[in-house]
Order: sequence, then C-alpha cells, then structure tokens
Amino acid sequence: MTLNKMLVIGNVGTDPEMRYTPNGNPVTSFRLATTHRYTTGDGERREETEWFTITSWSQLAEQTNQYVTKGKRVYVEGRLKSNTWTGQDGQTRFRNEIIANRVLFLDRAPQGGEPGGEPGSEPGSGETGPEESPANADDLPW
Repeated sequence: MTLNKMLVIGNVGTDPEMRYTPNGNPVTSFRLATTHRYTTGDGERREETEWFTITSWSQLAEQTNQYVTKGKRVYVEGRLKSNTWTGQDGQTRFRNEIIANRVLFLDRAPQGGEPGGEPGSEPGSGETGPEESPANADDLPW
C-alpha cells in the first residue's frame, strides 16, 4: 500500500490559467502561497513562504478557473508530482506541483446571498463529488 497526499491551505498568488489538451480536456493551473510564522530562539519573529503550483483537470479545472482569483484563500487536496527538465541555460530545473482532486473556496460569500457571489457557500462548489459538504473552514478534516 502507498500514499501520496498533499493538503494545503493558502492564498492564491496568480489568477488561474486554463488551457485544453489536444483531446479537449480542460486543465487549469495557479500558484498558491502558504506562510509559516515562527519565533527564533533569540526572540526574532520570522516568516517563510512556500509556493505551490496547483493543477486541476476536467470539471474541477473549469470550476477553479471560474471561481479562483488572486488573493482568495483556498484549501487544496491532491497528490504531489515532481517534474525535472533542463533549462535553456543547461541547468537542471525542478518543480513540484499538486495535482488537485479537491479545491474548497474558504472565503465567505457576501451577506445577502447575491447572485454571482462566492461559491464557497453553495453545497458542492469546487468539490469533486456531490456528496461533499459546503466549503468552509469548519468542514476541514482536522
């Protein structure tokens, strides 16, 4: 038995980019930033930001392209995929990406339930299955 599972909560750093494979499957990518804040032994407060490339496919790709925008908070669940290539300068490059199978929109919808509000308040929004519950911080698995 093996397991490859990533769970991240962070702020979207780039607007999503949607494209299509030659067979017409939609794929959407965006960058997500997570920040770790800590205090050193000397009492100095520090902050480290880690960036992830998030890739989603099919219906989830369409939903993330429609609802995710730069600055929004999201929860992403998926698997880690590592890519290696040689750049034009001859240097070996690495990139880790998360292939998402679930994206929850954590920002709340505006008061009043206006049409066109954030999808996080609607059951099933940004999730891969109809059995999923509404997207909010109380629904996280921990």
